[in-house]
Amino acid sequence: MKTIMPCLWFDMNAEEAVNFYVSIFPDSEILKITRNPPGTANPEGTVLTINFKLRGEEFVALNGGPAFTFSEGISMYVNCKDQAEIDHYWEKLTDGGSEMMCGWLKDKYGLAWQIVPDQFMQWIDASDMAATERVIAAMNTMVKMDIAGLEAAYSK
Repeated sequence: MKTIMPCLWFDMNAEEAVNFYVSIFPDSEILKITRNPPGTANPEGTVLTINFKLRGEEFVALNGGPAFTFSEGISMYVNCKDQAEIDHYWEKLTDGGSEMMCGWLKDKYGLAWQIVPDQFMQWIDASDMAATERVIAAMNTMVKMDIAGLEAAYSK
């Protein structure tokens, strides 16, 4: 068992959201569902928590009700090996959600995601500060990240 695991708070649609996420990412599965016992605020037998994996990483989803919602203060950062993978996750996660700038999006549940190329951290942490500046400037013009455009900016 992991000793630190992110818990995502949903407004009674955790099962729907987890099924959506598991359908998108490889090496993903639902591990355990805990249901509400009698005498709790939520109906007996409804989902309380779901333990699940996305790309081998473990999470917990909680049906906590409407008290809290997601913000961009927390996001899921997804490294992608190529443009096809970026395009795949972008298309799936924006379905019912919204696009933001610089490779960010919000899915239909309000959770923020960053869909980025594997090389991105190398490009912005390069010893060549001019290359880093060009990559950041190029990224600032993009909604969905374009690997060819970022690579061209880095290599100029």
